[in-house]
Amino acid sequence: MIYDRERPSFEDSNNVTVQRCFFAYEFAEGYISGKSVADVGCANGYGTVHLAKFADKITGLDYSETTVENNKKEYANKTNMSFIQCKVPPIALDDESVDVVTAFQFIEHIHDQLAFIKDVRRVLKPGGVFICTTPNAKMSIARNPFHVHEYTFSEMKGHMEQVFGSGFELMGLNGNAVVNKYYDDNSRWARRILRMDPLGLHKLIPSAWLVKPYNYLTSKMRKNLKETNSDTMNISTKDFILQKENLDTCWDIFAVAKK
Repeated sequence: MIYDRERPSFEDSNNVTVQRCFFAYEFAEGYISGKSVADVGCANGYGTVHLAKFADKITGLDYSETTVENNKKEYANKTNMSFIQCKVPPIALDDESVDVVTAFQFIEHIHDQLAFIKDVRRVLKPGGVFICTTPNAKMSIARNPFHVHEYTFSEMKGHMEQVFGSGFELMGLNGNAVVNKYYDDNSRWARRILRMDPLGLHKLIPSAWLVKPYNYLTSKMRKNLKETNSDTMNISTKDFILQKENLDTCWDIFAVAKK
């Protein structure tokens, strides 16, 4: 099974991605104070342990047995944290058992996305909140072999309406000029690589065939951008913003739904 490039990677060259992802955990702080929380797709728990500072109790869920066992050992001293290994959907929690469900950069990795959203509603208590983030498909240049399906804002709106009616809000994560320059450079780098595939074959072949070249090229690209862009290491979560207009130009989709 694959655990590497789509797991948190904290080398210097990956700083922008880390800050972009961690923005969601900081955003969630105001929703989880004193609450019971399920953090779905918790990976190595780097964000779960941050949320635990604010939550009454939190459960991290991940499909990897190895990752979950490592988390249990790593965070054994955190009395309000627990971890469960499961492949979702379904979520291995009881009906109406948590106040908040977080799923950050997760839903794009699973096949039955609508079933997952429905199951989130099942485990939420009345009045509970679901916070979901995922890449905006319209801003993706090349296929990510780890992603089953990336949402557009329109698709996310449709799924949220089916499950939560009108009780949700969509926002977009964007960056300031420094962040967007980094991603512009990223895009130019990626487009140069794609010139080697004029027929778009990378979109047709099995995703498993792309994993090694994707990991290699992504790592090489980020190291190159770090060397050529002196601002890379200075970017923090404060360089990202949420907006409610011009959503299709945003890097990530933020959905907040209430049961």
